[in-house]
Amino acid sequence: MAESVPNTSTATNALLTDRWFYGLATLGILLNLTGFFPIVIEPDGALYASIAKTMAKTSDFVNLMVQGQDWLDKPHFPFWVTAISFKLFGINSFAYKLPALLFFGAGVAYTYRFARLTYSKTVAQIATLVVLTPYHLVLSNNDVRAEPYLFGLTIGAVYHFFRVYWLGAYWHMLLACFLTACAIMTKGPFMIVPIGGGLVLHWVLTGQSRELLKPRWWLAVALVLVFTLPELICLYLQFDMHPEKVVFGRTGVSGVQFFFWDSQFGRFFNTGPIKGAGDPFFFTHTLLWAFLPWSLLLYAAIGRAIYRFVRWQDALPEYVSIGSGLATFLLFSLSSFQLPHYLNIVFPFYAIITAHFLVKLQPEGQNLRRWTYVQTGLAVLLLVAGGALVGLVHPGYFEWAIAWLVACAGLLIWAFWKGGLLALLSRTAVGALAAFGLLNLFIFPELLHCQAGSEAAFFINEHNQKYRPVAIYRHNFYSYDFFLQHPIQYYEQDSLLASAARYQPLWVFTDRQNADSLARKGFSVRPLAEFSYYHITKPSLPFLNAKTRDSVTTPYVVAEIRAY
Repeated sequence: MAESVPNTSTATNALLTDRWFYGLATLGILLNLTGFFPIVIEPDGALYASIAKTMAKTSDFVNLMVQGQDWLDKPHFPFWVTAISFKLFGINSFAYKLPALLFFGAGVAYTYRFARLTYSKTVAQIATLVVLTPYHLVLSNNDVRAEPYLFGLTIGAVYHFFRVYWLGAYWHMLLACFLTACAIMTKGPFMIVPIGGGLVLHWVLTGQSRELLKPRWWLAVALVLVFTLPELICLYLQFDMHPEKVVFGRTGVSGVQFFFWDSQFGRFFNTGPIKGAGDPFFFTHTLLWAFLPWSLLLYAAIGRAIYRFVRWQDALPEYVSIGSGLATFLLFSLSSFQLPHYLNIVFPFYAIITAHFLVKLQPEGQNLRRWTYVQTGLAVLLLVAGGALVGLVHPGYFEWAIAWLVACAGLLIWAFWKGGLLALLSRTAVGALAAFGLLNLFIFPELLHCQAGSEAAFFINEHNQKYRPVAIYRHNFYSYDFFLQHPIQYYEQDSLLASAARYQPLWVFTDRQNADSLARKGFSVRPLAEFSYYHITKPSLPFLNAKTRDSVTTPYVVAEIRAY
């Protein structure tokens, strides 16, 4: 058995009673459940949903297809899970988001269980509250991509591996390797870094480097490879067996090679088919807003932990959290391809580091008071920002949006009667509930009326009673693909559109400029409905402003088109 890790399970229990923990945790859970309210969002969420929709309708769990074309970018695991959800609950936004929310919930539970192994019950409870409320986690449970899956799989794998290392509980090895393989089949081989990086650093810093040579870890590598075989087999069947397929504009593309190299190292070194422009400080400032309202505390916690370790003043109960968090941070910071949601997968470790820092503040009354003032100010700012956003966007159910903010303001005032660490936690949680809940319940649903693809699909589903053939012309909207209940024909050339529309009218979705162009070319174009389009995930001030929104949106139409 490995060296025992101290567990301070009774040292600080008085700081947060179970009653308060369950109450605040309930607020955090409800906050994340608001992610069910908005529909699936373009582009990535709708793309993944449309891939899983095709998989569910065809029962083809091997090939990943987009609009009839082979797709090679992400691995299969989240699509398998989502397709099963579609088969159980139908093809809709709820069924798309449900499995992601379940994996997120598992990640929250694993955060508590992992922290409980080496810290006090209070640290585990605070870590749970922290991980329920960061902005980008709440956002990712609305705009679902791969991150909620990775969130649960990463901390789950680390928890089970740590049980193997610390307690010698070998049945945990199977679960750890299975979850690791699922994470790799979601994002790729680089998932070994957040899962294994912290464990390796813990062994190095605690003088147990020889742990790496033990046969059980080589067995773990073998098991992970075995559990990853379904992904490799699917890639081989779809791509390696068919070198004639055109992928990324060329033939002879190996799906297995892309999985192991191009999708990971290719992005890291910017040599693969998918390129980016990396900034080494991108995640330094991204964390400031992505981990709100806990980001300042996180930076202070990491700084204090490193400072005290360098000066040999204090030893952490475990170095897995800071190791996994920093290793992943450095990996993505050095990468040439960066997106804000990449760090979501290590937020459980950041939450544990932050919780440990907060509990350590308790004996230092002066510092705790200062941080309580800081977090109270942040909570008030979030509430005020929410009010300003409601006035700017002027969403539907405007009165209910105001009522939501008033209710949260009441909770915040009530939290001012609390003292100590409970005051800091409750005020911060209420600030997150006010601002981030407002986004999911009122702001996103309002702005999504400008997601033309889904709006057009809803219109056609309701009004195409004669089941006219449905097409899209010179555009690519994944939300249109996902929400439309009719088979879709895709046209880029006028001649092909004319051939299809010569013998029967088509309901065509396109922008108004293209519709006018078709009319000038001799097509019969009868507009049926008009919709506004804007790239929702890149909002601008003119778009958010209800008074100027129409000036920055692009008009799209559904039109009945005939060719003569």
